[in-house]
Amino acid sequence: MTKKWWLQGIKVILVLSLIVPLLAACAVSDTVKEQYPLESVNGSGSSTSYVYRAEGQTVPEVASQLIAKKKPEQQSEESKERMFLVYSDEIIHVQQAPDDTNDTLIEVDSKEYVRQNYNMSFLEGYLLASLLGDLFDHGKYGGGGYRGYSTKDTYKPKGTYKAPTDQDMKKAPPMTVNRTGTIFKRSKDADSTAVRQGQSGNPSPSSGTKGKVITGQKKNAGKQSPVFTKSNKKPPKIRMGSGKISRRR
Repeated sequence: MTKKWWLQGIKVILVLSLIVPLLAACAVSDTVKEQYPLESVNGSGSSTSYVYRAEGQTVPEVASQLIAKKKPEQQSEESKERMFLVYSDEIIHVQQAPDDTNDTLIEVDSKEYVRQNYNMSFLEGYLLASLLGDLFDHGKYGGGGYRGYSTKDTYKPKGTYKAPTDQDMKKAPPMTVNRTGTIFKRSKDADSTAVRQGQSGNPSPSSGTKGKVITGQKKNAGKQSPVFTKSNKKPPKIRMGSGKISRRR
């Protein structure tokens, strides 16, 4: 019994050793994409900024949710106006929406975008100087005047924020939507035309016998056309009878 539990414990440890690194590798921006709608995009290549909106949530509430998903390397003090979360490959700037103080904007910036646009002295009020020194290569970068999407009209970044295009939306996971439809049974008089109409999304509900769709080759036709044929299978006959059970002696 002891050996069995010992082997079971090894299996659990091996499973955890595989799962934990995978969870740690997931970027917190993936969580943002899954939960909040994309509102604006700027930059390209390694220098990008994506802005999402969390309706009806405060800055501390949103920041706490992201921290619970993945602990950042460094985070700024709690604030109702803005907070910074620093991860290995991106910096998330959580800020109060200027057009609606009940909403929060989540700006996901690549570190290259931060280097090219933010002012190092501005970030010193939120993050440790040692981290900023490494991020801005000890003063080589960090001369921009950008202070976040909420003040983009005052402190303009390089490039222009724009509404997300279809290509931008494809980078985010698809949202789940509820769909409705109709289940119908095709009548015995259905032909290939009816089949094609059903495939185009304009079926007409009707009742009839069961059958199957096969593909037949018509004369003088360059392609196969679906043909609906009635099934030749008949239900089995059932006989009713009576009898008795006797015990063998």
